[in-house]
Amino acid sequence: MTIWIFFKLLGSLALLMFGMKSMSESLQKMAGSQLRHVLGTMTHNRFTGMLTGMFVTAAVQSSTATTLMTVSFVNAGLLTLVQAISVIMGAHIGTTVTAWIMSLGFSFDIANFVYIAFFIGILLIYMKKRRLIGDFLFGVAFLFLGLTTLKETGFGIVQDPETSQIISSFFAQFNDASFWNSLFFLLMGTILTLCVQSSAAIMAITMILCSTGVLHIDQGIMLVLGENIGTTITSNIVALSANTQARRAAFAHMSINVLGVCWVLAVLPWFLAAVCNMVGFDKDILPGQPGYTENLARISVVLATFHSAFNISNTFLLIWFVPYIEKFVCYVIKAKAEEEDEFRLQFISGGLLETPELSLLEAEKEIQNFAKRVHRMFTFCKDLVNEKDESFNKLFSRIEKYESISDNMELQIGRYLNQISDAHLSPETKGKIRAMLREISELESIGDSCYNLARAINRGKVSKEQFTEEQQRHIYQMFELNDESLSLMNQMLNGRKADFDTNKSYNLEHEINHYRDQLKSQNINDIDNHQYDYTLGTIYMDIINECEKLGDYVINVVEARMGIKHH
Repeated sequence: MTIWIFFKLLGSLALLMFGMKSMSESLQKMAGSQLRHVLGTMTHNRFTGMLTGMFVTAAVQSSTATTLMTVSFVNAGLLTLVQAISVIMGAHIGTTVTAWIMSLGFSFDIANFVYIAFFIGILLIYMKKRRLIGDFLFGVAFLFLGLTTLKETGFGIVQDPETSQIISSFFAQFNDASFWNSLFFLLMGTILTLCVQSSAAIMAITMILCSTGVLHIDQGIMLVLGENIGTTITSNIVALSANTQARRAAFAHMSINVLGVCWVLAVLPWFLAAVCNMVGFDKDILPGQPGYTENLARISVVLATFHSAFNISNTFLLIWFVPYIEKFVCYVIKAKAEEEDEFRLQFISGGLLETPELSLLEAEKEIQNFAKRVHRMFTFCKDLVNEKDESFNKLFSRIEKYESISDNMELQIGRYLNQISDAHLSPETKGKIRAMLREISELESIGDSCYNLARAINRGKVSKEQFTEEQQRHIYQMFELNDESLSLMNQMLNGRKADFDTNKSYNLEHEINHYRDQLKSQNINDIDNHQYDYTLGTIYMDIINECEKLGDYVINVVEARMGIKHH
């Protein structure tokens, strides 16, 4: 018999978690890109940031979703760390709504409404247009069905004398409100939340245990505090694959709750007494005493009130210290010295919360990073002309490494963009993805061009050929034109399309073409006049021709970004 009760508990818990997930996901889909707009525009200062985090979390019913979204915004460079910290603080208040939903499930018998919600939900799902509302109703229905089953099973266990005796005697060992017992329940709440990855599920279990009288309110409160720490670990795990700022935002999320738990433990007797007075709960009424059952019925409201009071107090206390929290997380998580020779995408990370809108912004930032890398690779080629022996070999092998990095970047960004294009997208977004695919292909060609330049310079060194002063001057002049065109390209990729004048890029490209033609004619004359031999002339013209090709690839990137077809 006991094994079936155990599976019924697990099953109802799974229903509750599935309902919470479905409800949260459908709300996020309904909000869509508006969430991104709200998070991006409503975070001017720490107070508006806090309110934004609060309303977004209350709307999507998941502090984890808001936090992951915030971390991914920081990762994509859309939010600063200070803005992110205030949004996360607001999310801590918004998440307390979940506890009140749970409390509602315990305070009223809502089992009958569940089936009505299922029926309306399935009708809306088949209507297609209202599908998301149907998904939301299904999520709510599953949540309350799971909660009701959990409650019934929990009360059933307590009414069974044998099982009740085992559970009661286990928890009775920890009835003494000592430091170690409190720490045990605090750790238990943290570990359970971390394992289940849902603070809502652990909150429901806490309410069951307390409402049946098995668990004392003091222990239940410690579990609630543990849940507050456990729920922050998810975003820290996800942020491991993100950049330094995103890891700092996730760490700030954890630091805020750990700090909150520390100060509330110092004032817990008075804090809890205030909450109990507010709800009208008397924690001193023992089993068998008059009014015990009515008192016990209020316990879920006590837990929900404590959860809200703790998070609201913690946010209003720590919001004044946001700059110091930022300094602290920056001190703990140091920025790595930029490992620019190591290949790692900086903004795109598969583990982060992905909506097509956000994914496109992350891809855009990654393309900007790609463009900076190929420009840096080109400056190495410029330096290579003057390098000698060992430093020449070092720089040449660095260019080779950059060439394989640019191949990898094209493949990974391309794969990421293809994943986004699998989603249901508007024609405008599809057009953006096509343009981005064209951009990365041309950027990779610039990387190839830089490598070809380095190989041509290397050929000259191996064959012991020395460029004449005039040839060197021409190569430098051509390099300067390329450098200017690459700078303009980066400026365009990092700015607004409307602000960019394409004529500057076209004029530079014409100048490069014209200069190449001029040098080509002059090279033939110089070889005829025995200024230098044919081998040196070939290497020299390979460099000049490659610079002209590079100029074409730059123009192709500009045209892809500006939405101009190949000219």
